[in-house]
Amino acid sequence: MVDRSHSASASLLEVEDLRVEFVSSRGTLVANRNISFSVAAGETLGIVGESGSGKSVLCRAILRLLPSPPAQQTAKRIAFLGRDLMQLSERQMQEVRGQDIGMVFQNPMTSLNPVWTVGDQISEGLRIHKGLGHSEARRAAVRLLRQVGIPSPEIRVDDYPYRWSGGMIQRAVIAMAMAGSPKLLLADEPTTALDVTIQDQILSLLMELQRATHMSLVLVSHDMGVIAETSDRLMVLYAGQIVEIGRTREIFENPAHPYTEGLLRSIPNVGDKERQLTPIRGQPPDLARLEDGCPFAPRCRHVSADCWTADLQLAEVGDGHMTACLHPERIRLSKTLVDVEQ
Repeated sequence: MVDRSHSASASLLEVEDLRVEFVSSRGTLVANRNISFSVAAGETLGIVGESGSGKSVLCRAILRLLPSPPAQQTAKRIAFLGRDLMQLSERQMQEVRGQDIGMVFQNPMTSLNPVWTVGDQISEGLRIHKGLGHSEARRAAVRLLRQVGIPSPEIRVDDYPYRWSGGMIQRAVIAMAMAGSPKLLLADEPTTALDVTIQDQILSLLMELQRATHMSLVLVSHDMGVIAETSDRLMVLYAGQIVEIGRTREIFENPAHPYTEGLLRSIPNVGDKERQLTPIRGQPPDLARLEDGCPFAPRCRHVSADCWTADLQLAEVGDGHMTACLHPERIRLSKTLVDVEQ
């Protein structure tokens, strides 16, 4: 696990009190609520949670890519390099997207336009953001494809996406995101739908690019193993809320929220064949029907009466380690008892 210290004073991105709602025929669905966090320069922040926990919505909200309607987005501020993105015009945001902040979207197979060559799609951003001519932008696209490990980029730059495998397309999408030399890259489950070998190659590529460019990285994943290997800090989302945040190593060794504990208990351990996997019971809540109290209470094995009614807030349980659980001591006691039994 990576373990670099985090300094709020060196924050590149600061999100404060973000809320995203979607208005539908079923009512108002709250996809993100009371989201506040920061990302330091050069840091990797991992974000985990089940499908529907609000991870992808959060990334798109940072770049203001959610269509309105149906989305309604508010925040006290989303500051990037001290500049509040919530106050920028759409034209100003277009300058930020792809240049200062890049994004790798979830499904690589739908990220490229099938009727444009790969080279044209990469060079478009270079022409818009850097003012390069067609020939110069094409040469830059070839360099980017070489940087992300595409063989014979001088030839493949003129291919259409259908001729490329999923792993190659994901590399091309990363090349597009890196074209503007961003200071922050949002990677939304960049290894989804790829086989295990290609997943490892893509993650290694992202880490290499981060080291070479000193950019910050927000890595969204449902794979706790991936997060353990790559992130400095970890943010756990459940029902659109942050339920735990802190240094990755600290959270893996001392989880302070029952949902995080459940995610960790669900990880197979090939070195311990006797260990039983413990799935999290029940299903995530309906975001259009959330009630008072802890949203994880119906699934929690440590639940008590006050969990159903309390107004939950993140509280510090260690140096930079925060949880939204009312009774984190029960999780640590449970872990201690398991260790004793083993």
